Amino acid sequence: MNIQRVGVVGAGVMGVGVAQNLAQTNHQVILVDISEDILDKAKQEIRNNIRFQGFFKKTDNIETPDTVLNRIEFSTNYKFLESADFVVENVTEKWDIKKQVYSLLDSICPADSVFAANTSAIPITRIASMTKRADKVIGMHFMNPVPMKPMVEVIRGYHTSEQTIEIAKKMLAQMGKECIIVNDSPGFVSNRVLMLTINEAVFLLQDQVATVEDVDKIFKSCFGHKMGPLETADLIGLDTILFSIEVLYENFNDSKYRPCPLLKKMVDAGLHGKKSGKGFYVYQ
Repeated sequence: MNIQRVGVVGAGVMGVGVAQNLAQTNHQVILVDISEDILDKAKQEIRNNIRFQGFFKKTDNIETPDTVLNRIEFSTNYKFLESADFVVENVTEKWDIKKQVYSLLDSICPADSVFAANTSAIPITRIASMTKRADKVIGMHFMNPVPMKPMVEVIRGYHTSEQTIEIAKKMLAQMGKECIIVNDSPGFVSNRVLMLTINEAVFLLQDQVATVEDVDKIFKSCFGHKMGPLETADLIGLDTILFSIEVLYENFNDSKYRPCPLLKKMVDAGLHGKKSGKGFYVYQ
């Protein structure tokens, strides 16, 4: 399968990163979201991200923002995805929304298009059940920031075919990425461990065991992590963290996944982390 046109559904933090990475590796991208305001913000974020890359990468090969953006179509109309060879879905971690998106994609996209769910915790087999192409649905868990991360966690659903896995691997290779393939389970490998770690770190804060800075400093200084769990939560988004831990709690019915009340309170207060300007830390 020759992957040329890639649909990206959802222009949040992850969708913007995926669209940028695809456009910077010469793919034609259709970025879809529900409002022009969201898409305008996404366009500006991509422009800013490319400019920042120029500061960090000591190379003359970085294309201008306009050159990259010319490879991306921004639209609120899902009909533009009727020519997509591959679709990466990045909408919010709410099942009622995701299932509607996949029913719509299934009715619009070509029969041989592959759907990749960039989800934090929702089982891929459950997502595939919303389509008539379960063998062409796969999990593709990108890490943030997408253009800077070389590895992707790929999840094989119950019906995912070997051909679909090979197509996914090919597209990731075209994006300059490698992948690790795991079997389907809520949270997969990375988030089944990470969400528990972050949730427990918030409990430590709630119980006044340590400050935000000290919790993160222990993980960076003692274990050599580049970021502590609370910094990581701010980067991912506290709302996404809460949605993910709730999915794990619902699927496993295990009290170890009980969301921390402080995490719920912060999300209710709009303290979503870096994207909102304030979470466990304050951002400009």
